[in-house]
Amino acid sequence: MIIDSHQHFWNYNSQRHSWISEDMNAIRRDFLPEDLYSLYKANDISGCIAVQADQTLDENQFLLQLCQEHKFIKGVIGWVDFQQDGVESILEEHDYQPLIKGYRHVVQNESDNTFLLRPRFVEGISLLKNRNLVYEILVYWHQLPAVLEFAKLFPNQQFVVDHIAKPDIKNKYRSAWELLIKELAKFSNVSCKISGMVTEADFNNWDLDQFLPYMDVVLEAFGSDRIMYGSDWPVCLVAANYSQVLHIAKSFANQLSTDEQANFFYKNALRTYNL
Repeated sequence: MIIDSHQHFWNYNSQRHSWISEDMNAIRRDFLPEDLYSLYKANDISGCIAVQADQTLDENQFLLQLCQEHKFIKGVIGWVDFQQDGVESILEEHDYQPLIKGYRHVVQNESDNTFLLRPRFVEGISLLKNRNLVYEILVYWHQLPAVLEFAKLFPNQQFVVDHIAKPDIKNKYRSAWELLIKELAKFSNVSCKISGMVTEADFNNWDLDQFLPYMDVVLEAFGSDRIMYGSDWPVCLVAANYSQVLHIAKSFANQLSTDEQANFFYKNALRTYNL
């Protein structure tokens, strides 16, 4: 059994999806469940978590509708503006949507490296208390100092770091990221997705051995009970197909025991997202 903890759907719009640059031209089109289902069937994937890619409330409803139509989509990581007036009422409306498993913001695109520490954002995140929801942290590695301070503020909030905090794999930089990710892993309420790595490497010139040291650091830091497999489909397609991404994860998992592999590939996702 495998749960893919991180993938996306969208009806492509050049304005809403302006983050898809020219060198990512391969994904400048629609990606819907019909496209993913055949890949899951071929690779023996049991289900997935659909993660926001468009920072609008409309996308929450779009993803929830897809969940209703396609049962292999087990839950949604949505988006709300945690800094806006009235965010609590939006969260209260979503309380009646059990398929919403949490939220995230595309912090990696914020020019303010201390965005997570803005008083209004912090106040908004505090509203997740007692809601049993995840907050997913999407940052580049150099934004991790703010993440450390952010995590200190919420010792009881379940956090999940997306894409191993996006180290610079292309240039083989690891030392500073490694120090920071190990510090972050000291917070027992923080988990990490082993995902999104191929797009941090050279799209056209990567190999398995580039990724293994980064995955080993994450395993050492978080242990097998706080890591999850994620494909980052369809974003991964700019550098690798689904089978290649899964092969990277399985190659890493060869060092794990049977129970540890079960944690990585599905048990941790089942627990984290209350599936």
